[in-house]
Amino acid sequence: MKDEKKRGRPRAFDAKAALGKARDVFWDRGFAAASLDNLSAATNLNRPSLYGAFGDKEDLYLDTLEGYRQDGMDVLTEALDPSLPLRDNIARVYAGALTIYLHGETAARGCLLIGTASAEAIQHERVREVLGRSLNDFDDEIEKRMRLAVDRGELPRGADPQMLARLASAVMHSLAVRARAGDSRETLEAIARSGVELICGSAPRTG
Repeated sequence: MKDEKKRGRPRAFDAKAALGKARDVFWDRGFAAASLDNLSAATNLNRPSLYGAFGDKEDLYLDTLEGYRQDGMDVLTEALDPSLPLRDNIARVYAGALTIYLHGETAARGCLLIGTASAEAIQHERVREVLGRSLNDFDDEIEKRMRLAVDRGELPRGADPQMLARLASAVMHSLAVRARAGDSRETLEAIARSGVELICGSAPRTG
């Protein structure tokens, strides 16, 4: 959030809490359908205070996307703990993703980026930039673990870490879309297990 977006904020303003409430609105409704009235009610900020704190609706949406991207990176980094076997890492990535994707008061929300930002990327250049950067960041983090797996012999020497990372991400994107579409947890977990087998191949099993 930029310094210039601070005028007009109420005295007891909690930016992090307000962004969390706004994120819920965008996640449930999408960018276009989220009205300023919806956002004002959720954040307990009137329109002047909302503008003063975050700028216009697109600025606020971008702030929620950036926060979601950082939260996602934190979950991903923890899941890819290099002290664990690769299979465990990828399984943990998908388990963490499903915890996020299946959350929602009325229905499973899926992924904020895949579910909402992808729909706005064509018309909003800044949204497209955040979406592309976020996906690349996720891919890069997984790729680092894939390269380590090749070095350790968990994956064949000829494996392509970059493509395996993108495949791992593609499975995650599919889980996000299917969660939002209403697939059951059982179905999604079965897809996740198949994804682990597809990506890890002959990587050693635990136990």
